Amino acid sequence: MRGRAALGAALIAALASGCGLVSSSGTFESTTLTENTTPLDGASLVVTSKSFTEGVLLGKITATYLAAAGANVTDLTGAPGSASSRQAQLNGDADILWEYTGTGWVNYHGETETIADPDELWQRVHDIEKQDYDLEWLPPANFNDTYAFAASAGTAERLGVTSLSDVAQLPIGDRTFCVDDEFFSRADGFVPMLETYGIPLNAPDGVPSDQVTRMDAGVVYTSTAQSAPCNFGMVYTTDGRVKNLNLTVLDDDRKFFLPYSGTAVVRGAVLEQHPEIADLMAVVSERLNDDLMQELNGRVDIDGEDPADVAYDWLRSEGLVT
Repeated sequence: MRGRAALGAALIAALASGCGLVSSSGTFESTTLTENTTPLDGASLVVTSKSFTEGVLLGKITATYLAAAGANVTDLTGAPGSASSRQAQLNGDADILWEYTGTGWVNYHGETETIADPDELWQRVHDIEKQDYDLEWLPPANFNDTYAFAASAGTAERLGVTSLSDVAQLPIGDRTFCVDDEFFSRADGFVPMLETYGIPLNAPDGVPSDQVTRMDAGVVYTSTAQSAPCNFGMVYTTDGRVKNLNLTVLDDDRKFFLPYSGTAVVRGAVLEQHPEIADLMAVVSERLNDDLMQELNGRVDIDGEDPADVAYDWLRSEGLVT
């Protein structure tokens, strides 16, 4: 069974006036679980997300699946700015939000230690969030939306590179990079990465080189695919353009970049009242991986599909909903 489930207008108005949280589209596909059970019958849940494509997609998947399980779901996906969805959950105005372990570690708790092991990082963030905010970070999904550097498939083959350590061995004329301003300036961004891999910014004689071009993040992908003006560009590992533009992601073999494992976060009080949420979200999380997220993100960003439709189609293709 399929149809459109709309937002509860009165509740949305109340939440919007209280914390500035608004929805991107406020709809998701109405369906049922394939086994025709309703383990969340009687539950009322507010699902929110940040406004970027992957966040909205994960929110729509969550809203669709939990509603199929019998919950009365209010869809507040697509909250503008990363702070509003987080604050709504802290305020108790939203119940479920997908987060990233790296975001929790660095942005929310100001930690600077790089923890390369994704399970260890998840556990550290989980424990802090549980103790300080009564937020339950469920076991992470199998995808890591972290920073990386990529090259066109042809350039990677021509230069014989598969890792960032390989890049460090190239002649200076081949070590050209495209990055956006935010990544260039981050304390855990471009310059520290170069230092970790022993890649100097300037030529050996101290004369500034043309190694780095700073540009809008969206242009980085096309510039990298064209290998002009750079051979290597900063990308996000689950971005749909990686697959669409046939980019080769280089191995971060010295583990510089922090893991950003996607994790469903639920308010502790809500999970205590409805423990079935954990099992339901585990069914979703275990099916998600980097390649799949690239594909789903690409269907929205490149093919122009509605995130609600993509979410429903994927759940149905997995045999989770009718």
